[in-house]
Amino acid sequence: MASKSDQLVIVVSIVEGRHFPKTTRLSLVVQASFDGEQLATDPVEHRDQPQFNTELAWELNRRTLHQHRLQRTPIKLQCFTLDPVSKRKESVGYIILDLRSVQEVRQEPRWYPLLSSKYTKQKPSLLVSIVLEPSVTSPERFKAKKAPPRQGSLAVTDLLPENLEAILIPDQGYHQVGPADHCSDMFVLSVTVAFATKLEQLIPNTMKLSAVGSEFFFYYSILGNDITSEPFHNLLCLDFEPERASVWIRSSQRILKTFLSQQPSLQIHLCCGNHSLGSTDVSLSSLSAVSVDLEKKAAVVEGAFVLHPPTQIKQNLPALHADLQPTVGVSVTLRREDVPLQSDRIKERNGTHMQSHPPPPPPPPPPPSIPHSAPPPDKRPQSSSPVQKPPESAPVAPPLLPSSSHTESDAESLLEEPHQAPDFQENHIEAAPDGAASSLSVSAPKVSIPSSAHHYCFTLELQSLGSLRLTHPIAAMIRYSYRFFGSPAPIITNPPVEVQRNMEVSLPQSYCAFEFAALPFQLQDTFLRVPLVAEVWHKDSTRKDQLIGQASIQLSHLLRCEKSRFLASTGEQRWRQSHQERVPVVKTNHGKVAELSYVATLEDLGFVKAREILVSDSLQNEPAVPTRPPCHPTASRPTDPCLNPAPLAPTALSGPRDTPEYRTALELELWKEEQEDLFDDQLRKKELNHMQALAEEWKKRDREREALVKKKEVEYNALEEQLQKTLSDLERREKQLAEAELETQRLQRSLQAEHDLTQRKLLAEHELAQREIQQTSRRLQQECDHRVALERDKERLMEEERARLLQQISDGEFRYKQLEKEFQLYREQQNVSPGFELQSEVNVLTLQKVELERKLESTTKSKLHYKQQWGRALKELARIKQREQENAIAYLKKEQAAIESMRQRYLATEQREAVQQDRQELENIRNELNRLKQQEDKLDHVPSSSGPSGPQTLNECAEDHLSRLLEERDTLLRTGVYTHEDRIIAELNKQIQDAMTDRELMEPTNHRQSHA
Repeated sequence: MASKSDQLVIVVSIVEGRHFPKTTRLSLVVQASFDGEQLATDPVEHRDQPQFNTELAWELNRRTLHQHRLQRTPIKLQCFTLDPVSKRKESVGYIILDLRSVQEVRQEPRWYPLLSSKYTKQKPSLLVSIVLEPSVTSPERFKAKKAPPRQGSLAVTDLLPENLEAILIPDQGYHQVGPADHCSDMFVLSVTVAFATKLEQLIPNTMKLSAVGSEFFFYYSILGNDITSEPFHNLLCLDFEPERASVWIRSSQRILKTFLSQQPSLQIHLCCGNHSLGSTDVSLSSLSAVSVDLEKKAAVVEGAFVLHPPTQIKQNLPALHADLQPTVGVSVTLRREDVPLQSDRIKERNGTHMQSHPPPPPPPPPPPSIPHSAPPPDKRPQSSSPVQKPPESAPVAPPLLPSSSHTESDAESLLEEPHQAPDFQENHIEAAPDGAASSLSVSAPKVSIPSSAHHYCFTLELQSLGSLRLTHPIAAMIRYSYRFFGSPAPIITNPPVEVQRNMEVSLPQSYCAFEFAALPFQLQDTFLRVPLVAEVWHKDSTRKDQLIGQASIQLSHLLRCEKSRFLASTGEQRWRQSHQERVPVVKTNHGKVAELSYVATLEDLGFVKAREILVSDSLQNEPAVPTRPPCHPTASRPTDPCLNPAPLAPTALSGPRDTPEYRTALELELWKEEQEDLFDDQLRKKELNHMQALAEEWKKRDREREALVKKKEVEYNALEEQLQKTLSDLERREKQLAEAELETQRLQRSLQAEHDLTQRKLLAEHELAQREIQQTSRRLQQECDHRVALERDKERLMEEERARLLQQISDGEFRYKQLEKEFQLYREQQNVSPGFELQSEVNVLTLQKVELERKLESTTKSKLHYKQQWGRALKELARIKQREQENAIAYLKKEQAAIESMRQRYLATEQREAVQQDRQELENIRNELNRLKQQEDKLDHVPSSSGPSGPQTLNECAEDHLSRLLEERDTLLRTGVYTHEDRIIAELNKQIQDAMTDRELMEPTNHRQSHA
């Protein structure tokens, strides 16, 4: 924690408000939120200028303040209206204060307008100031929510009951904590009992294990729901499976943590029948203290908890060492419904999978001091494994196929208790006689294994079943089999679990491991072709089991997962692949009925060292579809040589009471009883001494209490006098308030009179304005009528003008017809003359020349228009270029080069297009001129009367073409974009020289023709 000098206080002062509407039945409250903590002002009167005069403060150190400033954490002020009768709140608006602008120097308050205000016309605002002050309290962090509540405060805790309760909603399958309209998030509270150790220490020495009972189980209660685990029968060799119980809670994150902090500890009992042998407490309030964002991650409280026996049994139990304490592994998880549980990887130790309980000790009949003796043949556990390590291998080596793990994902993180070392098992292996090992190898057949085969371990955990779409609940159990793993026997989860709509349940005994040898390509081919089909059955006690649906698990997805390395017990690196998925449970003609969640893991343990294995009789005589007992979900177990069922030579053993060990134990018990008697006497003497000391202390404390009572009486009398004085002051203030109220009523009456006078004035002004509007409208109507009459007169005059013009048009058409008749007569007369044919050809050529001149003029006009547009574009381009050059001074050299290259490319493109167009037009004009020259040569023999017109026309065309080229060149040069070295200017100069040469050649010809 930071030192006292580093502690700061953020003080937000809310002085007053303005532009609020006046309402007598409502009050105004300002609520401030910062870093998840909320503070509120006292309710004040809802008027135009409400007076708050309240300071709200949060304490924090400088480092935390720096973090908040980096994250831009805001301080939000929300203004509410409060109905004192119905306690209903309604938002008026809010203000956001920036923490980065807060200084340690006090500043003048500022007016902040309310954002998203419901009073849109008046725009209310608050006078607020914010400052940083050094803390004068203790350096312990002050929590605003722990401050004593004030009268009328609107903190969130005031809206909740004092003690939160979880209300069960039976039709929805969840518990509601807090108001339903504010608490709508779904959470899952799970309790997992993973393992237990040293449970036999809870049994007194005077009681035999066989007399305690036949079934043991764990019992606890979650939110009023009683939960019991699957019963197990042996405390020395624990065989219970980890179990998880989950309840669904609908609430919000803050309210749920508050609810858990109020809950008592979760008591987990180890029971036998109706008796509790021991219990432990798991604090649920620790979940609320875990600093985890439940939106992203689950809050977990887990560990190994010591089981304490009841008081009456504890008296009969000796004091135990810390290593011999009975413990139970428990994991309590709180998470959102959409946050998945993280599946822990399966741990390994000494080449075998870790189990949820330590390796079992030897059976009770042999004395513990003789670990090498073997149990009688009728009490030896029979192996269920069809595969055994060949007897030729060393007896101390571990088995080829280790036992399967029974843990769930939640229990893996709890397995931190020290497990027994495998020395005990090695002692048993060494003690097994050679004859017992050889008796099995003679009769059992052998199966050879290829040298390239790999040793695989496949584990499958069916985690949960949910999203049921059936209308009725089912008692679900899952059944599946996969013959590639070496056994056609089906795996069945047991006992059946009840599944309802909108509910997800964990499946008990759903973890199974398979170990097998196969070639890698065989494994890939089988996983790609053959899916694992899991059947969901409904267990009904009154009728036959019903198939709900089937879920197809594609094992090929596992092969595509990323491989991770892990170290085996031998120090070699192995590969592991894991895949988690939810698959739909599909029923024929019904579609999807549920969803099944599973986790699959494949471990490659390297090449198989043994080249042949023994096939037991249980695998040879196995029926087609055997049914595996539900209490053994594992696929195979190793066969320990020490548990070989081969007969042994009978051993003569005397009774257990005649052994030296028993006599030593009896003497030890007698010595213990004697020591207990001596200890009881010492306790009695100490008790007497303590009672005397307590009596003297009591008298001393009694005298102190009397003196304290007298002192308090004097203080209370002084307080009473002060209270009387305060009451007299209050009476005086009430009189002053009554006088102020009368004055307020008088002012109200005067204001009402002024208001009525103002209303009458406004009414008179309104009537006057109405009359003015009517007069204005009447005047506008008259003006419009006058304008309409004028327009009608204009229309009549235009009609008369139109009739006169139509008459002139008819007269002109009549004259045109007469002239046309006269022209027709003239043409007939001319056709009779001798030179008519030549004149006709001349006329045709003249018409063609006129048409060509018209086209040339049109082309020239188009060219001129294009030149004008092109000139304007070039001027605009030059202006843009100049502006860009002026702006480019501030840019870097690299940007200048890029812009210059872009401009050059653009200009080159435009130049190429312009040159091509100009070339095309020049080529067309040149072709036309050549054609006209040819026609002129043909017309040289025409009479002199029509001869001079042709050369004169060609000379004019050449002059026009030359002037046009000169004008285009000058126009381009005036723009400033082109220079004499540019390609287009050089082309124009060349065309101008050609045109001038043609004109010089045509002048002598024209002179000769004129002389002729």
